[in-house]
Amino acid sequence: MNEDSILGIETEDAADGRPILVVPYMWIGDFVRGHTVVRVLNQRWPNRPVDLLVTSQCAPLVDYMPGVRSGIVWDLPRGRLAVARQRTLAAQLRSRGYGTALVLPRTWKAAIAPALAGIPERVGFFGEARFGLINRMRWGEKALPRFIDKNAALALPVGAKLPPEWPVPQLRVSADEVISWRQANGLGTGPAIALGPGSVGVSKRWTYYPEAAHLFAERGFDVWVVGGPGEKALAQEITATGGTRVRDLTGTDLRNGVLAMAAASVAVTNDSGLMHIAAAIGTPTMGIFGPTDPYLWAPLNGLAATVRQTKSKLSCQPCQRTICTMNDHRCMRDIAAEEVVDIAQRVLAQISVR
Repeated sequence: MNEDSILGIETEDAADGRPILVVPYMWIGDFVRGHTVVRVLNQRWPNRPVDLLVTSQCAPLVDYMPGVRSGIVWDLPRGRLAVARQRTLAAQLRSRGYGTALVLPRTWKAAIAPALAGIPERVGFFGEARFGLINRMRWGEKALPRFIDKNAALALPVGAKLPPEWPVPQLRVSADEVISWRQANGLGTGPAIALGPGSVGVSKRWTYYPEAAHLFAERGFDVWVVGGPGEKALAQEITATGGTRVRDLTGTDLRNGVLAMAAASVAVTNDSGLMHIAAAIGTPTMGIFGPTDPYLWAPLNGLAATVRQTKSKLSCQPCQRTICTMNDHRCMRDIAAEEVVDIAQRVLAQISVR
């Protein structure tokens, strides 16, 4: 489907070349989903460059996002406004001559630097009563059904209806870079299953990654455990159970995770940033959902399989708890390892016949 028909908006003022700044959410999955906002802006103003404010952690993602001119890396401390740091950032933003800033987070903190920089149009929702910081205030955020609707609506003209579907996030990774990465890590050329056992919040973590890794290895697959330094202990448990075909690829550089997901034949992940990365790349992705609702949090790209427990309806689902305090985490424990491995093999079989 043509993007123009999806969005139902026309290109605006082709003579306007002022750059646009997007202040996104900085969790990895939310940052990836924010690429939809970039794609809407690219269609609405094709001659206006789009830059993203970005943390050091998310910075590698910008290199793979079409339609983004550059990322401005700036790590503001959490839990305080850091006014001096905000002023320094504002000076940098001012020098770039932005005409518009889209402030996706609803906090005061996110809007301070664009306001201090004097960016003429600062678009955002009311949020924390941000009068003066946001001068193109939008309303009705709570009526929008999904997180992506709340974000991408800011890129549309005032009063525009939400489209029936949004442009999906994209991460483009070259085949040459994938080949070089596999060679550098001694990973051969065969099919591999990438496991993403981490997530923000223990409640979203599936229980049986070690058992699944063992089954995949028994059936002749290479298995890569992918994640950040916080997943190192999980990776060690999985590799110890899975055997010699299972590799620990966790580390501090998110670029490594991007390339692993691009090189994998299938990705099996929790509701996490790596799930959104794999889906945006186009790798067949199986998302395992327990406490969270796939309608609200699954990638727009679609998943090769959405895996949920189906033994019985749990009264506590969906929930936003980071640690399960009800039903002994049955939303994850009732999803068997063999079930997930069998689904992955069916996904692989479908790929091979295309």
